[in-house]
Amino acid sequence: MIEARIGDDCDIARSVQIVSPDGDAAPPRIGDGATIRSGSIIYPDVEIGTGLTTGHNTVIREHSTLGDDVIVGTNTVIDGTCDIGSQVSMQTGVYVPPETTIADGVFLGPHAVLTNDPYPLRTDVSLVGPTLESSASIGANATVLPDVTVGERAFVAAGAVVTEDVPPETLAAGVPAEHHPLPEQLHGANEL
Repeated sequence: MIEARIGDDCDIARSVQIVSPDGDAAPPRIGDGATIRSGSIIYPDVEIGTGLTTGHNTVIREHSTLGDDVIVGTNTVIDGTCDIGSQVSMQTGVYVPPETTIADGVFLGPHAVLTNDPYPLRTDVSLVGPTLESSASIGANATVLPDVTVGERAFVAAGAVVTEDVPPETLAAGVPAEHHPLPEQLHGANEL
């Protein structure tokens, strides 16, 4: 029996796994109007607002909060302890590590990767994911390194590797990413 608190008018595929809580963990909460497609897994201590839409085989791990009208694309992993705002769109294959903050209206293109460990397996450090401020756009196959802030309405080009903070309304492109003035056609908030 599923212990999750599921809102009204949800369409949840039969093969979706909603993991039962152990110990002090709370069952996940899923708001009204969710569409959760086959192969997806949702863990305890997850809170999801209204209008969630997932692709197939998504994973939403413990201690994550998602706002309203969030899209989690096929094979996307939200790896726990993440704070995700409303009207966020994560396309196919996005990876969001623990300790990441994503504000309202952010777009992450296919296979964008966020990271939280500056020295994997070499040094014991505190994990700190990136912060993506409102209406930031992250292009396909871009990588954002740990503890980097991408400012409001900034735009990270496809394939870029972002190693330092990106100021608001700035274009970050290249490997490593360099900052450029935001082209006129890219100004404004994301309309998701």
